[in-house]
Amino acid sequence: MRYEKGHKEASRQRIVEVASERFRRDGIAASGLAGIMSDAGLTNGAFYPHFASKVALVRESVGSALDDQLGWVKSLLEAGGPAAVIDAYLSVEHRDDPATGCASAALLPEIARGANDTRQVYTGYLRRLVEMIAAELPDSVDDREGRSFAVLGMLIGTLEMSRAADEAQLSERILLAGRTAAKTLLGMEQGDFSAKSGSRSRRSSERK
Repeated sequence: MRYEKGHKEASRQRIVEVASERFRRDGIAASGLAGIMSDAGLTNGAFYPHFASKVALVRESVGSALDDQLGWVKSLLEAGGPAAVIDAYLSVEHRDDPATGCASAALLPEIARGANDTRQVYTGYLRRLVEMIAAELPDSVDDREGRSFAVLGMLIGTLEMSRAADEAQLSERILLAGRTAAKTLLGMEQGDFSAKSGSRSRRSSERK
């Protein structure tokens, strides 16, 4: 059977998209190739022309999820600075949608135990994310890179904890406490920090 031009690439992209969501929702170890291929509308035999192994699929799928998240964070920074990132990250909506949410909060333990190639992909993403956030912090913040690492760790841990809690009220309290603590760590005064960051973002855009 002959396929239209671009069919193979479209199939590969579909596999990556489905795997990216399945891994974040159910975990890497719990997501079998048969289920991923079925959700992608493809046969099991169609997997290996695209990927040599599940490890290769994990690397590309995690990388795709991380790239999407970088774009998400960038748009939030441009719209409202670090405050917007904190509020969106520690929101009920993000908590309730792990399949399309932060790959770090969903997969860090498995990434840490996974293949070196995937860890390298994650390390590169982490460096870019920290640089992106640090660039938006006021010059008055000491060690902007260190603060960015600390805030990211706080955000990821808070989101994981809120998802694990089986009481809605407690979960929302955890999210609120995390938002407050993250902003305090950055020395933010609500009401004017995001405006300052927005100005920084506009200046950054003008320099590009």
